Amino acid sequence: MTGLTVPAWAQPVSAAAEEAKAPPLPPLGSVLEVPRIELMGGGVFDPAAAQGKPLLVYWWASTCPFCAQQSPVMDRFWREHREQGLAMVALSIDRKPEDAAAYLKAKGYTFPAAWASPQWRQSFPKPRGLPITLLRGRDGKLAVAEKGQMFPEDVEELARYL
Repeated sequence: MTGLTVPAWAQPVSAAAEEAKAPPLPPLGSVLEVPRIELMGGGVFDPAAAQGKPLLVYWWASTCPFCAQQSPVMDRFWREHREQGLAMVALSIDRKPEDAAAYLKAKGYTFPAAWASPQWRQSFPKPRGLPITLLRGRDGKLAVAEKGQMFPEDVEELARYL
């Protein structure tokens, strides 16, 4: 699986400084615990409801050109596989939740999405890069950790963990 990230020089100074402090991807095999978070479309991502299910965590932003290409693929993957027990939460790092919500509505995405506020990210820091795709297996351990844009065929390969 191959990916690209937005270079630091192409990001606003504050975003580049924040990105430089971001942690690396969590190691494969580590336990991945995602805190409870309110979803933008209503409802809540409840980590207890995702126990024992494969969990797809997708970090994105409405201003990210690579996310703009990967998000429709992620939405299609969600629609095609949610009936197989897939749990998902797409975490926006937009500066304002209104920007993320407007983007989701304009694009018609249906995946469960939340705005990850700077305060919430203190409990679950975004790894360095964007987009970030993490897949936790049914055993609660990280099976996939990808930084940067994934090709559609690589996203579809995630189905082997369902």
